[in-house]
Amino acid sequence: MHLHKKLSIFALSALAFGACTKLDEKLGSTLVRSEAEKVIKVNSLLINAYNDMQLPFQDQSNFWALQEMPSDEAVAPTRGGDWDDNGAWRSLKLHTWTPEHGTIQNTFTNLLLLQFSATNVLNFNPSKQQAAEARFIRALSMFATLDGWGQVPYREPNENLLMPPKVKPAAEAIAFIITELTAIIPDLPERSGTVKAWTASKDAARALLMKCYLNKGAFLNRSNPAFDAADMQQVITLADQVIGSGRYSLANNYFDNLAYNNDVIGTENIFTQQNGPGLSTIRGGNAAFCHWAPTLHYHQMPSGWNGFATTATFYDLFEATDIRRGVAYDGVTDVTGTRVGFLIGQQFDKNGTALKDRKGNNLAFTRDLKLSESGNDLEIKGIRVVKYPPDMVTDGGHNSNNASNDWVFFRLADVMLMKAEAQLRTNNAAGGLLVVNQLRVKRGATPFATLTLANLLDERGREMYWEGWRRQDLIRFGKFLQPWDLKPTDDPRNLLFPIPVNDLAVNPNLKQNPGY
Repeated sequence: MHLHKKLSIFALSALAFGACTKLDEKLGSTLVRSEAEKVIKVNSLLINAYNDMQLPFQDQSNFWALQEMPSDEAVAPTRGGDWDDNGAWRSLKLHTWTPEHGTIQNTFTNLLLLQFSATNVLNFNPSKQQAAEARFIRALSMFATLDGWGQVPYREPNENLLMPPKVKPAAEAIAFIITELTAIIPDLPERSGTVKAWTASKDAARALLMKCYLNKGAFLNRSNPAFDAADMQQVITLADQVIGSGRYSLANNYFDNLAYNNDVIGTENIFTQQNGPGLSTIRGGNAAFCHWAPTLHYHQMPSGWNGFATTATFYDLFEATDIRRGVAYDGVTDVTGTRVGFLIGQQFDKNGTALKDRKGNNLAFTRDLKLSESGNDLEIKGIRVVKYPPDMVTDGGHNSNNASNDWVFFRLADVMLMKAEAQLRTNNAAGGLLVVNQLRVKRGATPFATLTLANLLDERGREMYWEGWRRQDLIRFGKFLQPWDLKPTDDPRNLLFPIPVNDLAVNPNLKQNPGY
């Protein structure tokens, strides 16, 4: 499927960059650019660009895996013969990856394909709004590439595809992304009743701009990030524009933001990717269902793949009263017995009957977990995480891309925490404390007495766990190289991923990152 997609994209790119391509049945006939512009619809190209976000961002083995598995939040242990994959998942946890690692290669490739799809829109005279939306998608893909690899291959529209793309180093890339996002905000629509969260909007660009300014110092010096006061003020100003719009509010039920009908009840969601039958089913890669399927046991409802887990240390960051730690969720627990949040201890079906694993053990998830489990109880090791409530309505719990949970990129709570961090980094801990405690009270957690970098990082973990930001946060806070559960040591080279060997072979403008 991926090969077919790449060939299709290359064929389209020949049109996009002005080549003459023989498409007519008559021998020797050609389709010149003026004729191509009559055939190719800009809106279709824009839809294709939106669709191409699914594989790199939603799939459990792409960008999400690179953000969560190397962090203190997620683990994919080998269970007997399951989830071994030649040690690929274990190497992400241990930070022992190489330039040949398949997840690193695939994610890099898919992010660049997304950038190409977005740039392709700009070749066919889009309207101002269409161009702005495409440039937003391109900026998002470039931001993720910069975050992972510290350099970004880039082509201008109409560039000769026979030449290798230029590569923007970190300083040039972050400056370009910031300039792009600032320039397109006037041409993007405001979120409204008709402009849904899955359309790039002014607020979506503001949220991504906040990420840029907040992480700028870390992108420029990952070993010792600096935080410019002017950049932090930009974060605060942008946050105030989003928060002050009145379009978003903290959800009464935290998990509503991620439910199958989160397009209706998710009051915090700023930018999403719409999922469901006829949408996520036709795109490459898995959608939101793959963020509950890998963690649930085979005998739970919906039946899962019995893989992913978290550590007891991370679980212990949560107070018992914190709704984010886990609750019974209407439409899921009453139908299946499965709770949402963190699953620990004995699991039950909808009638309250205790479940068993395939070996006859009580299905009671344990705190203890090793990277390689081989005992009789290997199926029950590890605390499980269900961040997106399984769709039992649209998808009927079948674990497929029919699930209608829209994937959430940016939401209000993240904006609030970014603002609080910028305030803290500019000596306004009191202002940041007010913002964080507003969030904690809403989630049922005890208010902080003071705000520090340490408890703010923990709070980002509690609020944003398994949403694909943890590695970035740990690097920005200077904690990524510290030992933690299942990762005893580290190497400074791991602040960047290696450039995949295949890309080095075809693009001489790329330079391998230090230490690889």
